[in-house]
Amino acid sequence: MNDAAPAPTPAPLRRARVRAPELIGKGGWLNTGGKELTLADLRGKCVVVDFWTFCCINCLHVLDELRELEEQHRDTLVIIGVHSPKFVHEAEHAAVVDAVERYGVEHPVLDDPELATWKQYAVRAWPTLVVIDPEGYVVAQHAGEGHAHAIAKLVEELEAEHGAKGTLHRGEGPYVAPEPVATDLRFPGKALLLPSGNLLVSDTTRHQLVELAADGESVVRRIGSGERGFGDDAFNEPQGLALLDENTVVVADTVNHALRAVDLASGAVRTLAGTGKQWWQGSPTSGPALEVDLSSPWDVAVFGGKVWIAMAGVHQLWTYDPRAGTVEVAAGTTNEGLVDGPGAEAWFAQPSGLAATEERLWVADPENSALRWVGLDGHVHTAVGTGLFDFGHRDGDAAQALFQHPLGVTALPDGSVAVSDTYNHALRRYDPATEQVTTLATDLREPSDAVLVGDDIVVVESARHRLTRLRLPEEAVRVESVAHRTQRAATDVAGGKLALDVIFQAPAGQKLDTRYGPSTRLLVSATPPELLASGDGAGTDLARELTLNPEITEGVLHVSAMAASCDDDPANEYPACHVHQQDWGVPVRVAEGGADRLPLVLAGMDEQGA
Repeated sequence: MNDAAPAPTPAPLRRARVRAPELIGKGGWLNTGGKELTLADLRGKCVVVDFWTFCCINCLHVLDELRELEEQHRDTLVIIGVHSPKFVHEAEHAAVVDAVERYGVEHPVLDDPELATWKQYAVRAWPTLVVIDPEGYVVAQHAGEGHAHAIAKLVEELEAEHGAKGTLHRGEGPYVAPEPVATDLRFPGKALLLPSGNLLVSDTTRHQLVELAADGESVVRRIGSGERGFGDDAFNEPQGLALLDENTVVVADTVNHALRAVDLASGAVRTLAGTGKQWWQGSPTSGPALEVDLSSPWDVAVFGGKVWIAMAGVHQLWTYDPRAGTVEVAAGTTNEGLVDGPGAEAWFAQPSGLAATEERLWVADPENSALRWVGLDGHVHTAVGTGLFDFGHRDGDAAQALFQHPLGVTALPDGSVAVSDTYNHALRRYDPATEQVTTLATDLREPSDAVLVGDDIVVVESARHRLTRLRLPEEAVRVESVAHRTQRAATDVAGGKLALDVIFQAPAGQKLDTRYGPSTRLLVSATPPELLASGDGAGTDLARELTLNPEITEGVLHVSAMAASCDDDPANEYPACHVHQQDWGVPVRVAEGGADRLPLVLAGMDEQGA
């Protein structure tokens, strides 16, 4: 018999009460059957607002993280996507419609091309998740990936709290599935010319590979069940393809975070690399291929005897050694940006297309709107592109030429390369001998790859769901030049000292993981570098004082933050741990009366700024 007094019931968790702004966007609503939604329509539900843009690999990771949460709480939780564009093309309504289908988004999406709701919620980064309670108040904000477990815990608390209050309404949400469309391909990603003369295409949205006859239209066979999966007959949004030998194709199985091999004779599928789990900071970066996590491999190419991997999810290039059965990082630091130099020091931004010649590995680096290349010595170079914020359609000297989010690159017989300039709907050409950029073809719809077939080039028109055969033109198409800069409002700062605060509150029931040292990391840099007189570099404190150079009046602060938290239960010898991370690019402008504090919410609420 236990005579001890019962433990007191813990007091309800007090949360900041901030009324959620209305959801508005000129593009209107998708996946609602034509209904315009308001916050009043969502009253009684737990709501997660997902600010995303379809170019962003981290946003695509979050879409996958949310699927299980969406299913488990379907009668109490409504996820609302707010599409907030970075590139000009992403502001086109038809492109948003395509993206919602392409990535299997099964919740309502608000198309906000002018960033109206983004501004109302003071969002600073893609992706950002905002949790709204059943009474219409914002109760949490999370930036970046790795927050699904914390949001699940919060939703359970909200269900209990509002169930007891009578303010929780169970039942179906406002999602209405669109009508399916019958086509042989659906948002194909990459293509490969087979030794037989047929073409193999990654039919990405249908989670299959499709072999087409030499005409590029007649279906010979389909490989894969067509359902998301990681079994012997399944893929999950496959992309890049490369011939390992005459009978084996390597597949970048993107959402499975794996490399797969297909036996062309039998159609059998096996795993070459990856565990099916996404790589996180602190995970191994080399070792036996089947024991190392990968992160959204988007393309593959054989170069220097190894399979190079465009690891879009961590802004790196990796290699797979088919003889040793190992993988390792070849270039990139996981920081997002454009930095050349030795592989270990280079920065990429979501590399997504590869093409190999004897001496160079060409890389389509879409978030930088850039064409890069790696030499046999492992050094990284930029042929075209200036970084994360400038893009457009401009031909001429490579130093001033512009692309817009290119996803593919193809080596041509004369030593030049064709670039699938995806968001410009164009096929471009770069000649390293003259350092000139020209346009080969326009009026393509989101071209994502191209393959040489004799004297022709066959383009994967992803958003037209087809392959398009073009004769390589001898003369370029004349295109009116346009240039753009990413349209995000600059934050006015006072100049001089600037307090940078990355807000991180461990989820309920968790604490910072300090068993092996500091559990947080902060990396700060700037464009131009001269913007920061002090405060740049890496450290473990999430708060830092920056000093802005008084001679530089505007620029971009690049902030990368990571925090690790674990279950706070002393009785659990092996607590579950989670990594939360996000990169911000914050445009700033020195102005009289500007802020002297820059808060960035990784997880939680900025109580000081409320």
